[in-house]
Amino acid sequence: MKTKVLSVLKVIVPLLIGMYLMWYFWDAMSEKDKQSFFKAIREANYFWFGVSLILSFLSHLSRAYRWKYMLEPIGYKTKLINRYNALMIGYIMNLLIPRAGEASRAGVLYKTEGVPFSKSFGTIIGERIFDLIMLGIIVLLALFLNYDDIINLIEQSEVFAKNEIEDHSSGILKYVIITGIVLVMGLVWKFMPNIKEKIINLIRDVVSGVFSVFKSEHPWLFLLHTFFIWGMYILFFALCFYSLDETKDFPFGGILIGFIAGTLGIMFTNGGIGAYPLLVGAVIAYYIGGTIGEDEAKGVGNALGMMIWGTQTIMMIILGLISLIWVQKSEVKKSYNKK
Repeated sequence: MKTKVLSVLKVIVPLLIGMYLMWYFWDAMSEKDKQSFFKAIREANYFWFGVSLILSFLSHLSRAYRWKYMLEPIGYKTKLINRYNALMIGYIMNLLIPRAGEASRAGVLYKTEGVPFSKSFGTIIGERIFDLIMLGIIVLLALFLNYDDIINLIEQSEVFAKNEIEDHSSGILKYVIITGIVLVMGLVWKFMPNIKEKIINLIRDVVSGVFSVFKSEHPWLFLLHTFFIWGMYILFFALCFYSLDETKDFPFGGILIGFIAGTLGIMFTNGGIGAYPLLVGAVIAYYIGGTIGEDEAKGVGNALGMMIWGTQTIMMIILGLISLIWVQKSEVKKSYNKK
């Protein structure tokens, strides 16, 4: 019963936070802000959003293709379509349950290709390490180009201040949880040899997956795809700024800061609901406020943040559902053929 309650809470709590942020996103705007918000949505050139969706799709395709360079060194040759479907299903799972996409992605690949969960999950963790490195490079570049702006934005952000308060207030609870986990693991290690062996095998498979890229015959192709993926991320984000007259001359450094803010928003709630448009909108308003006025800048910033998030999220849901239907039909076909 407790397990079910915790599972439900893991889904509901982030959604509630996202819903609250969506309410806050709307409630914090004045009537003038809302007028400029709807004006920006009406007058936006949606051609640029169409191009950005194409580039976004290419990044997903490249990520699915890149996955083979981590799976092949540990002995698994898989079809691109199955890797792609696993990836897109993982994305829509992340919209429902935070960080569940990685596990479901590994589960789908096991279902379609028979790759053991622990091994494919290890490769996904390996991917995330390279993704963090790329994000770190982008953060350093943004700091180099716009250090003062980043500091000003952090100081002005109520979100960061609230997070700091929550982090300090929950410090004792974190120590209690960590101590409890260590004690449980110690008891398992000493008195449950079968579970101990399974844990060791799981860790071994995950580590093997993480370092599989270094055993690849084409590590440079893996790196090339990595740079391509993140290049597409930044490019499809940047192109959306051309959709509005107020943001078409937006500085590149500001675009990088907005991109980083949006990425943090995705980490904060399910698929960035509420957090993504709020954070991206704040960055845009900061840069254009001196040109068009603070009231209009907030509405324009929020509108562009919402349009970027909305178009990308709708695309991921559609592609994810198509992949889910594809996998289910393939499984039905396999079962029929076995009969």
